[in-house]
Amino acid sequence: MPAVKLLDFLRDVGKYFTTNYMRSKESVKRREEDGISFTEFSYMLLQAYDYYVLCRDNDCTLQMGGSDQWGNILAGTDLIRKKLERSAYGLTFPLVTSSTGVKFGKTESGTVWLDPELTSPYKFYQFWLNTADDDVIRYLKYFSWLDKDAIEDLERKTLNEPEKRAGQLVLAEEITATVHGRAKVERARVASQTLFGGDMSNLTPEEIRDIFDDVPSSDFALSELETGQTAVIDFLVRNEVTASRGEAKRLLESGGIYLNNVKVSETNTIVSTSASIANKYIVVRKGKKNYFLVNLV
Repeated sequence: MPAVKLLDFLRDVGKYFTTNYMRSKESVKRREEDGISFTEFSYMLLQAYDYYVLCRDNDCTLQMGGSDQWGNILAGTDLIRKKLERSAYGLTFPLVTSSTGVKFGKTESGTVWLDPELTSPYKFYQFWLNTADDDVIRYLKYFSWLDKDAIEDLERKTLNEPEKRAGQLVLAEEITATVHGRAKVERARVASQTLFGGDMSNLTPEEIRDIFDDVPSSDFALSELETGQTAVIDFLVRNEVTASRGEAKRLLESGGIYLNNVKVSETNTIVSTSASIANKYIVVRKGKKNYFLVNLV
């Protein structure tokens, strides 16, 4: 779309809309109660102009969107009728929301994307795996191709044995397979098992980064590991896994330290590059579920 000067836009587009027309739309009414900025108020004109240009240049006569876009889409059909003297149409869908009323959208926190560069298959899988019990059956109806009997069976399991999260597991697998393929589902399942002590040897550095992106982390020189002289007690203290050498020794002797989910119990163990994942990371676990990510630099 070519650039348009503000004064030209106000003259050629703004003249077709009164403030009363814009304030009558539900999207504006809701915001007026709490205060609405000029930027938000004028968005309707921008979206209307966008639809107008699509119709003028590409013969687009149908715009689809969420139900919260109904007023903006209608503004577009009105602008097309007035400037091009032709008909255009709008089609909206009910917004997908959680049981708490939070919508799925690009402006919400914790946004999930279909593009693997924006949301990795592992994080995509985890997003659906963490679905609340109150939402999971509705999402299975929306997003999966499961038949009615299969969904009703999962609904019974969710009600009777919610701790097994049967619905969430199927939901995560079905949607991830649809978007990223079955092979990525298996990788995501293996990655998920890592948090419960699963084997890390076949995980890629990218998967490790995804899994442990929100745990405490530190940087450690790879060159030090290559010397073969880094004692595990020093490694734990310097990466702030333990507060002291005494604590490190006690944890090692009691079997509470794991490197990449492999137990280390000898206090004289040397940490070398063989303990790393592709010379990039070492995942340290203290106890059952306290993880630390060491970045090798």
